[in-house]
Amino acid sequence: MPRPIRLILAIHNHQPVGNFDGVFENAYQDSYLPFLDVLEQYPAVRISLHNSGSLLDWIEKHHPEYIERLRRLADQGQIEILGGPFYEPILASIPSRDRVGQMTAYGNHLGELFGSKPRGMWVPERVWEQSFTRDAVSAGLEYTVLDDFHFKNAGFGEEELYGYFETEDDGKMLHVFPISEKLRYTIPFADPEETIDWLREVSEKQPEAVVAFGDDGEKFGTWPDSKKHVYEDGWLVRFFQLLTDNRDWVHTVTFSDAVDQVAPLGRCYLPDCSYREMTEWALPTGRQLELIHLHRKHRDDPEWPEVRKRLRGGFWRNFLVKYPESHEMYCRMREISDRLQELRKDPELAATAMFRSAEDHLYRGQCNCPYWHGAFGGLYLPHLRNAIYYHLITADSLIEQLQGKAGRWVEVTSRDFNLDARQEVRIASDQMVGYVSPANGGHLYELDVRGARTNLLATLNRRPEPYHETILDHATGGGDGANETASVSGDLKFKQEDLHLKLGYDNYPRKSLVDHVLPAGMSLEAFQQNDGFLEEAETAVFQTTLKREDGRVSAVLERRCQWGDQSPVLTKTLTLDSSSPSMLHVDYELTELQPGTPVHFAIEFNFSSMASQADDRYYYDQDGVSLGRLGTQQELHEQNRFGLVDEWLGLDASLEISRPTNIWAYPVETVSQSEGGFELVHQSCAVILRWEFTPEQSEWKTSIGLLLDSSAAQARRLAAKAESQSMAVEL
Repeated sequence: MPRPIRLILAIHNHQPVGNFDGVFENAYQDSYLPFLDVLEQYPAVRISLHNSGSLLDWIEKHHPEYIERLRRLADQGQIEILGGPFYEPILASIPSRDRVGQMTAYGNHLGELFGSKPRGMWVPERVWEQSFTRDAVSAGLEYTVLDDFHFKNAGFGEEELYGYFETEDDGKMLHVFPISEKLRYTIPFADPEETIDWLREVSEKQPEAVVAFGDDGEKFGTWPDSKKHVYEDGWLVRFFQLLTDNRDWVHTVTFSDAVDQVAPLGRCYLPDCSYREMTEWALPTGRQLELIHLHRKHRDDPEWPEVRKRLRGGFWRNFLVKYPESHEMYCRMREISDRLQELRKDPELAATAMFRSAEDHLYRGQCNCPYWHGAFGGLYLPHLRNAIYYHLITADSLIEQLQGKAGRWVEVTSRDFNLDARQEVRIASDQMVGYVSPANGGHLYELDVRGARTNLLATLNRRPEPYHETILDHATGGGDGANETASVSGDLKFKQEDLHLKLGYDNYPRKSLVDHVLPAGMSLEAFQQNDGFLEEAETAVFQTTLKREDGRVSAVLERRCQWGDQSPVLTKTLTLDSSSPSMLHVDYELTELQPGTPVHFAIEFNFSSMASQADDRYYYDQDGVSLGRLGTQQELHEQNRFGLVDEWLGLDASLEISRPTNIWAYPVETVSQSEGGFELVHQSCAVILRWEFTPEQSEWKTSIGLLLDSSAAQARRLAAKAESQSMAVEL
């Protein structure tokens, strides 16, 4: 009879901030609820459970009975509640002060909900850096949980990891448990007996070992085909029954039990790391493909598994390099955090409900899911990016109020807002905020509509992904029919047909005020294929001057162009006026043109955050006539006005142009991978204003007014607030 070992089962449940209610509900019904139903039938099985704050917040509102059941099981000692940062940020992506703030806030919330604060924490996506040790200890936590992959990258062998370790940073001590990658792959995918047999082998080699499993609760019902496997086919019942039948030598315990009952194995210092798959996803696409091809070439070599586990992937922070849109969110979040930190210097201000609300919105805007992309949609899902900006814009507007701004106001400032060692321009009013990058084509790269709490430039470029190779191979009959870039399912699933025909890539940022110099007679189809651009205008550097007058501010951007045989001077001026704070005025001027030399000049705008396949989201022309859904392609001539409406969002965005223009408009769609398979995702509407002319003089001008009407959104929010207050009074 083998001597007893301790098995820790840690379940991590999470849904992102901003996910659809239906997704929350389906995950609850398919995973979280049935798992608890089975667990209650096996009181000898104990687990450690982590629910992210964004998920717990939803459960408290929609299924308070689940909270009551958790409280009872926690009181009985069958479940240990784990803490962590409130809204599941990647700790490496947020300032230390926010790490401590989020962990402390969630610990306090869990203490109020369940009667005691958590002793340990779940690290989001197990992205680890050693400095997190002191942040966790500062928040009152005793231990955390990471992958054995972290430990192996520090030089530990497999059989050295059956227990837990001490680590420290700046003299602050923290217990660290390694999660078994072996168990992450057998639970719940292999027969339960395989896990029991492996545990028996461990117990024979190392009596009284501590072995930890930790992974997503969504594996138990939400992942493709897992509900039938785990519940309908009885996998979980069989597993828990086996644990119960073998409890004489396998004791299921919590992390806190292990800390209280077993001494640590020793000291460790772990490298910056995450689980193996995450380190691979963080690699540039080309390097990812090299690793995939290497695996494909050597997978039948018996020595390959030993070699592969010694290969290191990338570093999570490089997602901010791989995806510039992620970096934009990161910089916006950092700006909000820095501004709140300044306000904390006034203790009275920091104690106000408005400050606490701004801080909570910041924390929600730090939720990790849309900041990266791996096997799931992540960054490619517009509603998740929009949710981040919703909370950051809300926090920004609250900060403006905390700073004493009221009524109509405008301002313009410049500094390095996006951490590229160059100056950007922030032009703002009480109704909108715009960010301009003079060093990158003079693009308007963020445009926040305060009333709708929406960033109309939360766009996403089309770029190569490793799984695009899989899609192309499938279309041509190549490959072996397996999806080697996903960890959820090896099966190929296509949510739309002919996705290989939709693959296309952008060679400039999909932003606004993107200037193009096009060939004469260029067609819309050629433009969409990035075919024949001069490729000088899109990324040029402008010199910038800021102007401030009473109730009026401007940013003047100017550069010398190199357009073939001519080199005109291009000036574009962005202006906000307090008399019309919802209108961004943009004046374009070309001087030193060569008379008689043809010019085909275009200005591109992009509009994100608006759905493409709904009747209440549509284009309209200069006469106010609806042109069809935002997913349609438009080609208009001699127009002075063009608009986009999203009735659900409560937003009307229109362009008013002084010089009649020809207009192209079309959807920008990416091909990406999610839990459900490969899919086409609408990212933005590209609207191109263009003028093809032969100048008679050396000057050419046009003025564009971008009007952002969010009055419907504001009225709707005020009505909801009044209704909420009325209900509170009645209660």
